[in-house]
Amino acid sequence: MPELPEVAGLAGFLDARLRGSVVEKVQIVSFAVLKTADPPYTALEGRSVSGVRRFGKFICLDTDGPSFVFHLARAGWVRFTDSPTDTQLRLGKGHIAARLAFTGPDGRHGMDLTEAGTKKSLAVYVVRDPHDVPGIAALGPDPFSEKFDAGTLAEILGSSSQQIKGLLRSQTVIAGIGNAYSDEILHAARISPFAIAKSLDRDTVHVLYDAIHTILGTALAEAEGKPPSELKDVKRSHMRVHARTGEACPVCGDTVREVSFADTALQYCPTCQTHGKILADRRTSKFLK
Repeated sequence: MPELPEVAGLAGFLDARLRGSVVEKVQIVSFAVLKTADPPYTALEGRSVSGVRRFGKFICLDTDGPSFVFHLARAGWVRFTDSPTDTQLRLGKGHIAARLAFTGPDGRHGMDLTEAGTKKSLAVYVVRDPHDVPGIAALGPDPFSEKFDAGTLAEILGSSSQQIKGLLRSQTVIAGIGNAYSDEILHAARISPFAIAKSLDRDTVHVLYDAIHTILGTALAEAEGKPPSELKDVKRSHMRVHARTGEACPVCGDTVREVSFADTALQYCPTCQTHGKILADRRTSKFLK
């Protein structure tokens, strides 16, 4: 699933390529993906693109009319081309959920929203205001906003009995962090993924705050300017524990371990994060905290 750095990279790339262009045509290939009806998606056609920005994991394409907002969910992605075709796509066929064509000063551009797999959760909204999207309206503070400082994080953690892994992933608490970067942040901060949020002392909260900015900031810098076709590889290349089950931790050399859930998994280093304890798999026994 794309998270804050990749979504920011996508938004920056699209902003640089599409700002000032005109929406020529919009095709919604899967109507299940479209979550709004008013205004109609055809109201985008003929509108000038004023910019592309990010809200958490949402991307918003602003025009001088409605805004086109999308959330890529687990298996969605963006395919961008400078040579779009005029082919009329068949409804419900293939991996393309939506297709947009643009005309700008430097020629035509095309953008496909694609989604692999059978579980479809990619979402598209055409709205007058991005905050009309429920997911955007409910977002917690962005990690790089002025409102998010160490004190804010301490308040968030101090009022929660949730395990820190789940808390970091909650978009209504902190916007933009998902499964991958929460693994990386907790590894960098040397915190167990199942530590209770309000149990963290003041020094640990500051370490966690620094880890959030270091991990996400490094990933943001690596994603900046990259086209969509390269962003997934950039993300994979700097992961230390996420999706590295069975490999050696680059910090201490211990074996990276995994805890599996029904539809996802987390990775961690026992030496760095749990004082050498192996966390039990939830499917068979209770967690070690």
